[in-house]
Amino acid sequence: MIRFTLNGRPVETAAPPPTPLLWVIREDFDLVGTKYGCGIAVCGACTVLLDGQPVRSCSVPVGACGGRAVATIEGLAQDGGLHPLQQAWIDEQVPQCGYCQSGMLMAAAALLATKRDPSDEDIDAAITNICRCGTYPRVRRAIHAAAARMKSA
Repeated sequence: MIRFTLNGRPVETAAPPPTPLLWVIREDFDLVGTKYGCGIAVCGACTVLLDGQPVRSCSVPVGACGGRAVATIEGLAQDGGLHPLQQAWIDEQVPQCGYCQSGMLMAAAALLATKRDPSDEDIDAAITNICRCGTYPRVRRAIHAAAARMKSA
């Protein structure tokens, strides 16, 4: 059994240690917000936070998660309200098709956890996720808006 914390709750899985974390999240725990994109850790659709750091869950074996904390898009909202990033995503109308957005949001959450007022360059460096719809300008605006909300809260 591999035990870890998933969105703040202790969980365990009998999945073989080499199983990609992505499949465990989706298949064992029915959390389907984290998407399969490329399967080779390039696109970022599967981005989750592992001990607060963004990782591509398609390439992280679940065996590496024992005793650690995993956060998915389903765990981003707290206390029944949207995370400031989620609200900014809505306000700025970031998604088009939406497929990459959960990974983008998780990468952005990791960025704002360490940089309260990121520059465009900080955002570009942190958000390496691929968006086929090309919503990058809206992503930047949303991250800046969320950062402003978080500073004033």
